[in-house]
Amino acid sequence: MNLEQLGLVGVFLGGAIPWLEAIAVVPAGILLGLDPVLTVVSASVGNIITIAVFAYGGGAIRKWIISRRVANGKEAEAPMFVKAQQTFDKYGIYGMAVLGPVLIGTQFAAAASVAAGVKPLKVTVLISAAMVIWAAVIAWVVVALGVSVFEQKSQGLL
Repeated sequence: MNLEQLGLVGVFLGGAIPWLEAIAVVPAGILLGLDPVLTVVSASVGNIITIAVFAYGGGAIRKWIISRRVANGKEAEAPMFVKAQQTFDKYGIYGMAVLGPVLIGTQFAAAASVAAGVKPLKVTVLISAAMVIWAAVIAWVVVALGVSVFEQKSQGLL
């Protein structure tokens, strides 16, 4: 496995991590010299997997989190979930799809949307599509700006 492949695996894993997600790891991967298209694809696939997990397992995940929080003496609802639910109430599923990736994270947008009564398949498709669009736009901006960590370092050495 070469360095770029390892980087793409890292981007895939980073895309799957809540709050890190595709829209954060895409610019990082591109700045580190990875192919922009492969970076968007890798990060998006990792993110889509966890969006689906949160959408289809949202109810069970929510019950588990609530029971853990209550057992630890905290309020049942985590502040992030309360924020996600408020965002859903304000913007609906389409707003969650567009704003979720930047406001609360795709996974929590998916879980909140399902908890609000939207079918898991619709949530997965809409939020995933919006996330891919966000990731592609961010990648395009980074590439258009021509910024690279390695180019900056080499210019500083000359």
